[in-house]
Amino acid sequence: MAIMLLVGTDAVATNKTLTRNGQPTCESFNDNWKFCRYGLQPDGGRIDEPKGLEKPTFDDSRWRRLELPHDWAIEGPFRIELAGEMGKLPYKAIGWYRKNFTLDRNDAGRRIYIDFDGAMCYTEVWVNGKYVGEWPYGYNSFRFDLTPYVKFGEDNLIAVKLNTEKFDSRWYSGAGIYRNVWLTKTEQVHVGHWGTFVTTPEVSTAAAKVNVETTIENHTSAVKTVSVETSIYVLDADDRLRGRVARLEDKEVSVRANSSMKVNIGGEIKNPKLWEVDSPNRYAAVIRLYTGGKLTDEYRTAFGVRTIEFTARDGFKLNGKVTAIKGTCNHHDLGALGAAFNLSALKRQFRILREMGDNALRCSHNPPAPEFLHLADKMGFLVMDEAFDAWAAGKRKSDYARMYEQWHEKDLKAMIHRDRNHPCVVLWSIGNEVIEQRGVEITKHLADIARREDPTRPLTAGYNDPDGARDVGAPLSLDVMGINYFYGGQDRFEKDPRYKDMPTLCAETSSQVSTRGFYTFNYDRDAWQNYQISSYDYRHKGQLNTGWMCPPDAMFRMLEEKPHLMGEFVWTGFDYLGEPTPYNSDETVLTNYRHDKAKQAEVAKELEELRKKTPPSRSSYFGIVDLAGFPKDRYYLYQSHWRPDYPMAHILPHWTWPERVGKKVPVHVYTSGDEAELFLNGKSLGRKKKVARQDYRLVWHDVAYEPGEIKVVAYKDGKEWATAVQRTASEAATLQLSADRNKITCDGKDLAFITLKVCDAQGTLVPRSDATVKFSVEGPAEIIATDNGDATSFESFQSPQRKAFNGMALAIVRTKKGETGTIRIKAESNGLQAGEVIIKSRK
Repeated sequence: MAIMLLVGTDAVATNKTLTRNGQPTCESFNDNWKFCRYGLQPDGGRIDEPKGLEKPTFDDSRWRRLELPHDWAIEGPFRIELAGEMGKLPYKAIGWYRKNFTLDRNDAGRRIYIDFDGAMCYTEVWVNGKYVGEWPYGYNSFRFDLTPYVKFGEDNLIAVKLNTEKFDSRWYSGAGIYRNVWLTKTEQVHVGHWGTFVTTPEVSTAAAKVNVETTIENHTSAVKTVSVETSIYVLDADDRLRGRVARLEDKEVSVRANSSMKVNIGGEIKNPKLWEVDSPNRYAAVIRLYTGGKLTDEYRTAFGVRTIEFTARDGFKLNGKVTAIKGTCNHHDLGALGAAFNLSALKRQFRILREMGDNALRCSHNPPAPEFLHLADKMGFLVMDEAFDAWAAGKRKSDYARMYEQWHEKDLKAMIHRDRNHPCVVLWSIGNEVIEQRGVEITKHLADIARREDPTRPLTAGYNDPDGARDVGAPLSLDVMGINYFYGGQDRFEKDPRYKDMPTLCAETSSQVSTRGFYTFNYDRDAWQNYQISSYDYRHKGQLNTGWMCPPDAMFRMLEEKPHLMGEFVWTGFDYLGEPTPYNSDETVLTNYRHDKAKQAEVAKELEELRKKTPPSRSSYFGIVDLAGFPKDRYYLYQSHWRPDYPMAHILPHWTWPERVGKKVPVHVYTSGDEAELFLNGKSLGRKKKVARQDYRLVWHDVAYEPGEIKVVAYKDGKEWATAVQRTASEAATLQLSADRNKITCDGKDLAFITLKVCDAQGTLVPRSDATVKFSVEGPAEIIATDNGDATSFESFQSPQRKAFNGMALAIVRTKKGETGTIRIKAESNGLQAGEVIIKSRK
């Protein structure tokens, strides 16, 4: 009977799904909110904030009803006079959210918590008219204890105030309660918020030692004897708890009244499956607390078994194997969706990056949504988790520096406590290009906090003044030297006895800018009045670029010459809202030249001239993938290098140039092969071979354009490897639609991304088409956004009508909650054959 009871108990646990680290009783609190915007308005006007908005007696019947996550800024409209670095969107305002809710009478005597995954920014919370607390930093997750303020079996009112008028950013931050909100109910004795810390101090293929540190809270007025049971389960790809693989030692502890204590429990996993990039195996620690023989709490924590090592000599090692970091930096917005978090959109981004060969992500430059790390765990991405873009000295008038003195320790602890169980997190970054890079004391202060909270992971920061910082010794408080762009002093510091054993990582690289599908054949600055940038991805004299950029090829070359630098995080994986460099007049650009006064003066003059022109650019050009999620040419250059065993070839530019017949059109080929032959209308233009560690693309500079077909045949080790073709398009005739998935879930959150291509009668993309397209949908779904990747477009993201940009556009479709059936998406444009695609909404 005892054996049967044990097996039965284990089976119950393994049938459950881990949707979120913590108590399984945690429930979504996203529904049925009301919202109103005060202060600055979208049109530039102002509405004064009334008094008493936090009180239950305030009449909010005319407020807008919505579900979270919500970003009020993405709704626009775009305004030319607004700052480019914030996407020319009206993000500054005072936003109020209110929600009525009822707690069951049976919940009386329990603790009631509200968990915000992120709210932008200066959050203040009231419940039933009583002030609960604040959390200014918009990127952190945080919890408030609502127990003293709520009523059971009666109506409750929660009011949340956010104020972005007090905040400046160098990129689009979004505005509002833009991440998920949760309500957590516990008994009076329970595991604390982010109350577990799982470590594996010894790992081999035979066994892994596991230590689980658990913080137990006792909110009663009496000492409580608590029995702690800890079991380890396999966590499958669908987040289900499967078979139990270890039962750690049981412990019984006494927890003083109205206090907390930490309990360390050790054990072993036999024959552990290691967390790897290509096989991200995971486990879950399930902690059960018993008080007086009664189960008072269960807490679940996902983790992985793996070892990491950053070395100055061999580079980065994952589970003892040297692993090159092939990474990208990314801001948190989701393009046309703005900052409002959506798991479907993030999964799509991750899939696109993984297909390119990306294995690492830098959270630029702030803590991400919790789901970001959960998904990175599942998909096998390495993550640099970053805390701040500014310390005590600000880059903007009202950035994080205003919060630093009071909040930096709380914010750094919050990030680390929330994220320290994720196997994907291999580095903590305490800052990016901060003004105090040469600050020895402040660097050590932050490093000491981080090590106190997690001594198991190395620390780094992103330096764009690496030589100056190393000269004064500031990075000596860190474990890994993170360099952004300026690598000239690396050889000198590798000989410096202070740094000869310090690993160095290329924390931010390239900063190449380009526009998808756009090409020019001269590089005079006067040719750039349309505010687009050539996709040739080469640095030419006169071509608009950043002063600190280098082409992807240059980084590939350097990293092959210096493999101990471990790899790179490219700026950026995706285009993002705001910071439209080189059409960005934001003066924080000058911080890149803070120790070169002559260059700073030169750039300041350029910025002033740019301001006078008022460029319409409202999103970045840095991305390897554009804002709509369409790969640029550069995507295939990275794919050719990062996935050397994947047969691929790519040709640029497109081959529709009626105005260039007989004129030269340079042709670039990106391939994972080692040589290639180019053909124009069946005639060979010659065979070229890569020189190892020198060539990462093959170029035919002097191809005389003629309509027809240009084709490349790539070879590897003398054998045919891959082919690619570009054909001349005739007049636009049809619209073609395709969906990223043919089945989506009817939860009211799941999204399908519909790609539109304007094609000729033969199905060839018309590469410069700007046809105006109207999207419509029939069935249990709605179009919530459209985009086309054009960084200068002021069309509303919420409009179902959009111009194609270089032949392409995107529609984003969301399911209606609880409704299943066929969804038919249609695209129409005058004079063109309509396009249609069908997907299914299912439970």
